[in-house]
Amino acid sequence: MYSKEELKQLKKEFWEGFGTYCSQIPALKRRKSKFMLYNTKMKGVELKFDATRDGAFVILEINHHNPKDRLEKYEQFEQYKSIMEKQFPEGLIWDFAFIRECGSEVCRIYTKKTGIDLHRRIQWMEFYQFMSAEMLKLERAFKVVNEAME
Repeated sequence: MYSKEELKQLKKEFWEGFGTYCSQIPALKRRKSKFMLYNTKMKGVELKFDATRDGAFVILEINHHNPKDRLEKYEQFEQYKSIMEKQFPEGLIWDFAFIRECGSEVCRIYTKKTGIDLHRRIQWMEFYQFMSAEMLKLERAFKVVNEAME
């Protein structure tokens, strides 16, 4: 088990390593910002990474404070489900009532890779490869859907 401080250091090293890994990817070298993440230009919609003991996650999160607005935006994305999933042969996970660790409810559309553990440094490359490749696909799908919604 890690102490709180050791866990904080482990996560810091993991994310620094991910940044270094991404700086070597040709598709990301020319970008000002490696990934879109919070800069979606769509209110209440963010792209996120998560790495835990349960695996790696690449997420499109709809986090409007107003539940009605959040569900409306989720339903808009659902209308484009076939477009969103085109690049994801195994499909995406659609969760309209995901509860975060802090207790807040959001809508999530995501993909995950299980069987890897953030605490195992030897598996970090698997995290990095999965997260970078899947986020590039999710960004492309988001851009197509975003244009269609306008």
